[in-house]
Amino acid sequence: MITLISMAIGLALTELRRNKMRSLLTMLGVIIGVGAVIAMVSIGQGASSSVQTQIQSLGTNMILIFPGTTTQGGVRAGGGTAQTLTVDDAKAIGKQASSVEAVTYSIRNVSQVIYRNQNWSTAIYGVTPEFIIIRDWGPDMGSFFTKPDLDSAANVAVIGRTIVKNLFFPGDNPVGQVIRIKSSPFTVIGVLSPKGQNSFGTDQDDVILIPFTTAERKVFGAQLPGRGGNMAVQSGVRSGVQSGSQSETQSVSQSTKLPGRVEGIQVSAVSEEAIQEATEQIREILRTRHRLQPGEEDDFTIRSLEDIAEAAQSTTKTMTTLLLSIASISLIVGGVGIMNIMLVSVTERTREIGIRMAVGAKRKDILLQFLIETLTLSLIGGFIGIFIGILSSKILSVSAGWPTLISVESIILSFIFAAVVGIFFGFYPANKASNLDPIEALRHE
Repeated sequence: MITLISMAIGLALTELRRNKMRSLLTMLGVIIGVGAVIAMVSIGQGASSSVQTQIQSLGTNMILIFPGTTTQGGVRAGGGTAQTLTVDDAKAIGKQASSVEAVTYSIRNVSQVIYRNQNWSTAIYGVTPEFIIIRDWGPDMGSFFTKPDLDSAANVAVIGRTIVKNLFFPGDNPVGQVIRIKSSPFTVIGVLSPKGQNSFGTDQDDVILIPFTTAERKVFGAQLPGRGGNMAVQSGVRSGVQSGSQSETQSVSQSTKLPGRVEGIQVSAVSEEAIQEATEQIREILRTRHRLQPGEEDDFTIRSLEDIAEAAQSTTKTMTTLLLSIASISLIVGGVGIMNIMLVSVTERTREIGIRMAVGAKRKDILLQFLIETLTLSLIGGFIGIFIGILSSKILSVSAGWPTLISVESIILSFIFAAVVGIFFGFYPANKASNLDPIEALRHE
């Protein structure tokens, strides 16, 4: 049997070399199909990995708590428009929730920052020292502010890399320098480690962090920051002197802030497994504190990074499946092309088949020969397609900046799929060849 298969492979290769151009054109559909499958899967997996990494960069086991919504004239506004969360809520969560490791709270505003003759419009966040635990993001130059700074409402600031780039000259050490936020001088005590863009396309390094008490009493005053969202999600603004920033700043000045109110609370669970339990504990604590009756809707919203990650992964998976389905069509088209060419080959070699049967070849031998020829076409096309798919992924990654991740599984599956396509579409021509009548085949011109 092994000898028969090796002879069939030899005959198949001889036949392919005899018609090189036709063989190449026959394999083209499989080459494009396999290459497209690998490229599309690598793009999908790269995007999924990138989203996962960016979401993980937002914090460690983090849970986000947003204020509720407001209703005016029967119209409900978006989430976060009501002032339902307080500093005391955050402190109660930290004390009463056993599955919570750390808690911070924040308020936000957009303001012009000045250093000497340079200025920059950016997001100012008032946070607590626990921020660096929850976000797993601290300074790589200088230090972060401490609880005494929070208690005394100290005028200290920790700035992001984008602020350094736009306010200071290259080579300058920002630590120890004094910048002005609105009319207040702030001493820069630290520079945050670079984060880059998050999954929402926002520059996380375009941010200034100051103590919450300082922001509330000295910078934001009696004004409620605009609907810029929670620190853990936004992590910066589309900064620069833009009309969007100006309009947002104007909208900030139009609503008053109640003392002790916060825009959001960020919580870190003790472990990834404890996120669900921590969420339930937080909901129970807040409902009790807000005196919500059974059946009454929450006046707050709780989201975990797991929820965000699952939503992002679901979208990415759907897109990957769509791209993979489109790419797979090329393989099917390639299989149809192989079947057509093999049918032509059977017609051209009818007399040869008759001679082989006349000298003792059995029907299964003819069937095996044509199946091996078809399979050889598919596998060679698969090998070339793998090379093209990997090369295309690398080119897309470099030229278009798309994240790609080539997996061994996608290569193996593409190769197997190519082989299955070859066998499936090659069986009909092979079966037709094996069922030829020897006498009629010998008479064929």
